[in-house]
Amino acid sequence: MAIDTTTAPSPQAAPPATQPQPKPHGPKLSTRDKLVLFVLCAAQFMVALDFSVLNVALPVLGPDLGMSHSALQWAVTAFALPSGGFLLLFGRTGDLFGRRKLFLAGLALFGLASLLATFAWDPASFLAGRALQGVGAAAIVPTGMSLLTTTFPEGPARDRALGISGTLLSLGFTVGMVLGGVLTDTLGWRSTMGLLTLFALIVLPLAPGLLPESRTPDRPRLDVPGAVTVTGGLLSLIYALSTAAQRGFGGIDVIVTLVAGVLLLALFGYVESRAASPLVSLPMLRRRTVAWGNLGGLVTFSMMSTVVFVLTLYFQEVLRLSAFETGLIFGVQGILSVVAGVYAPRIIGRFGARRTLVGSLVGQGALVAALLGIGEGGWSVWLATAAVSVASMFHLGAIVSYGVTVTSGVPDEEQGLATGLVTSTQQVGLTIGIPVLGVLATTVPDLLTGARTVLAIDAAVVLATAAAVAVGLSGRKRA
Repeated sequence: MAIDTTTAPSPQAAPPATQPQPKPHGPKLSTRDKLVLFVLCAAQFMVALDFSVLNVALPVLGPDLGMSHSALQWAVTAFALPSGGFLLLFGRTGDLFGRRKLFLAGLALFGLASLLATFAWDPASFLAGRALQGVGAAAIVPTGMSLLTTTFPEGPARDRALGISGTLLSLGFTVGMVLGGVLTDTLGWRSTMGLLTLFALIVLPLAPGLLPESRTPDRPRLDVPGAVTVTGGLLSLIYALSTAAQRGFGGIDVIVTLVAGVLLLALFGYVESRAASPLVSLPMLRRRTVAWGNLGGLVTFSMMSTVVFVLTLYFQEVLRLSAFETGLIFGVQGILSVVAGVYAPRIIGRFGARRTLVGSLVGQGALVAALLGIGEGGWSVWLATAAVSVASMFHLGAIVSYGVTVTSGVPDEEQGLATGLVTSTQQVGLTIGIPVLGVLATTVPDLLTGARTVLAIDAAVVLATAAAVAVGLSGRKRA
């Protein structure tokens, strides 16, 4: 159903009855706008792909590079640490010194790092490449989102752009799982890193001539104490949760870094309350739309990534499906995610971002609850495929609507901060879901019982968050 995005004409300007006006069919994007959107979304898709494309290649990668089984977690952690830890810092740096410059620098670094990982000759060179990929991603994601929200004005055009971006972000994670298995089986694990190099080579030459430069009109000093505390806190927290996914929460290093992360983030809040030019505007964090919108985003990302992880284990270890068959199931999920991304902006235009966010969380939670009916019979394949695919459609609605909720009403000079919070939520959500809940499925002797336990908790968390967000955003007009 087309959404009328125009305002009603005045009575004096009304056309004659014999010449009815056609209904608009949504925002029109110029050819240049489409190219800008392609460049920004391709970069976001590339980063999302990097989160999952290597996962299924780890059993092959380890023996080839001489990495022990216990060291394989660093193939993921080496990327997750800097990509999540430096997001806020780079988002604010782009605001101050130029988002386009930092975006291009991040693309170049990501491409070179992917090339290093492709031709890595030992564990050290490979992990160095992965860490540099994470630094490049931390520069690409917040500046890319800021360029998107400043290029497309608030309203239907931005909603549509965010819908496409959110779709490709979620699709990239899913496609990465499928492509990772296919590429590893046919061309070897190095091809997964080579694919990322190819993406960077395609996007980087197009970006300079298309993307406008943008920064804040003034040039305040960078909040160094805030940058140190928030980056250190995020790095510590992500390390603790990523390591706990492999070894549990009992390790000394996990406990120390978890406590350090919480303390550093608390110190960051104190520093920001007294800084002349804070890295994070505390009044912005007190906005209902920013606080509750990001909570919804954090939960939808963390809980859906947990569902995908648990079902991957369930399909292959309980139902004995092959990696290719498992990939096909998630391929269906990816297709329906694309459909949801196309229609999400129209739904937001009709019902508003708040209602869409709450409704999407309710739908996601309800469909995850339906997965509690899975068992060992062949019919479970059809139940799981249908439930996770439809749940992903609601998940996409939540992604788009929370991005619209958080960035709406924020002035252009603070869009880097707002989108930095959005992307930090995404990255942290993707990082913490599996360590916090997914580990439960692997520590229970019976995997099916463990999977059901995790899915029950997952559904309860999503539904409780939907209720909290509904109440929290109900007073948004008074904020």
